[in-house]
Amino acid sequence: MAAPDTHVRQRPLSPHLQVYRWQVQMASSILHRATGVILSVGALALVWGLLALAGGPEPWQAFIACVGSPLGTVALFGFSWALAYHLLNGIRHLVQDAGHGFAIADFVRSSWVSIIGSVLLVAAVWAIVLVRWGQA
Repeated sequence: MAAPDTHVRQRPLSPHLQVYRWQVQMASSILHRATGVILSVGALALVWGLLALAGGPEPWQAFIACVGSPLGTVALFGFSWALAYHLLNGIRHLVQDAGHGFAIADFVRSSWVSIIGSVLLVAAVWAIVLVRWGQA
């Protein structure tokens, strides 16, 4: 039996952030995964809302009070942004799956389009909702 190695190098097993500079492609990949998780949690909240609606006026009022609170409004805004980003970035991935947009400049551009486009889309949707129906 071999003796254990007493000399242990203090180095990462794979390249980490100290090796790479942050790039928009890294951020878009991380955001895509994070927004997927947010959408899963939001789907549970949607189920809660549907069950409250089916449960009658009391459960529905409790749900509306929660969603209408300042924290609930922030959660709705975050969910809507996650939905917009995940949608736009998913379209970007479909285009790439078709074999387009693999040049580095195209990849960077499409990453920025997903991020900026999602912010603009959510701002437009929330502006329409608030103007048309008052409080969201």
